[in-house]
Amino acid sequence: MQATISEVHANPHANLVQPAAPRTATPPRNVAVDAYRGLVMLLMMGEVLSFAAVARAFPHSLFWHVLAYNQTHVEWAGVGLHDMIQPSFTFLVGVALPYSIHSRIRKGQSFRKQLAHTLWRSLILIALGIFLRSTHSGQTYFTFEDTLTQIGMGYTFAFLLAYCRPKWQWTALGTILFGYWLAWALYPAPGANFDYAAVGVPATWHHNFSGFAAHWNKNSNLGQAFDVWFLNLFPRASRFAFNEGGYLTLSFIPTLGTMLLGLRAGEWFRSAAPKIPVKRFWVVGTLLVAASLLLHVTGVCPIVKRIWTPAWTLFSGGLCFYFLAVFSWVIDVKAYRRWAFPLVVVGMNSIAAYLIADLFGESIQRNLHIHLGYRVFQIFGLGLAPLMFGIVALLIYWLILFWMYRRNLFLRI
Repeated sequence: MQATISEVHANPHANLVQPAAPRTATPPRNVAVDAYRGLVMLLMMGEVLSFAAVARAFPHSLFWHVLAYNQTHVEWAGVGLHDMIQPSFTFLVGVALPYSIHSRIRKGQSFRKQLAHTLWRSLILIALGIFLRSTHSGQTYFTFEDTLTQIGMGYTFAFLLAYCRPKWQWTALGTILFGYWLAWALYPAPGANFDYAAVGVPATWHHNFSGFAAHWNKNSNLGQAFDVWFLNLFPRASRFAFNEGGYLTLSFIPTLGTMLLGLRAGEWFRSAAPKIPVKRFWVVGTLLVAASLLLHVTGVCPIVKRIWTPAWTLFSGGLCFYFLAVFSWVIDVKAYRRWAFPLVVVGMNSIAAYLIADLFGESIQRNLHIHLGYRVFQIFGLGLAPLMFGIVALLIYWLILFWMYRRNLFLRI
């Protein structure tokens, strides 16, 4: 794992907590993008709030069940708020890409040097994803469906496409999604006698499709066949047979499509400055959502996040444009910025936030129980104890990031 901690000479969001700093040659950061990224990371770190446990304690409360639903991934087709974490994070990588490229151009970096850095960043993201998935394994656990790994596998392609004209970027997006859909459509669908139990799908699981949409059934598709071959090329404690959640290595291909949608959003931000293209975000988002719903209801391509179907790329991409439109309208158009400061603290240090939750979260939670016990979190009753514990843990996560923010410490890859 190679990552660097950079000391930033001037806090790019100083105007949120103190008078604006003098104008410099460095363009100001996009606060709306940082705030959106912060929300995404808070949703990920917010798993510690344990809404599902609270919902079980209050089985007749619609409020807690709605929160619990949106803090878990849907079983197969459909969407919950939690399902938007990975596509949003991926989309925002694409949004940031034009800014990163133009920053390096201003510094005089050649294309060759930028490409070398991009390849290195891709490798680090892949390695970091594998490392995090291996922390509870007896050996390196080679898996490529992790968020960071999926982004790393597509990042270099997105960088290269960022140097192309917009029409070629849209052409690449269409080719990727149609080609991926066609490959799955041509792969044989599971027959009536397919042994789903052999690939970890119990008989009580009722989320598989029928008809043409069956090409996208769980662990009986092209991506599953690829992983049975590909993942067994690596040393493993036991032979890979299936992923319990249905996640796949090949999902990085349509995930690249999500990055390309973010790339277009980033370019629109830069080209429209100082205006904010909020209306364009709404229009594009609506077109993407409408197209994906049409594909889903006709059975041509279902909306399934776990295998990142092309319809999911369009649907989640449309929702990402909606999120971006809302944040941009509130923060940039209406100039309501102070409320976003807690999100910005997290969004500016997204890799650190990812590591705190994924790598150090269990240790922080364990020490809370060791030093504070259990009864202190039952102040509002046993049913709300998991929530109280989660609030304290999440506050600690945020305070660590705030400490880093105040000292201008930002983890970069």
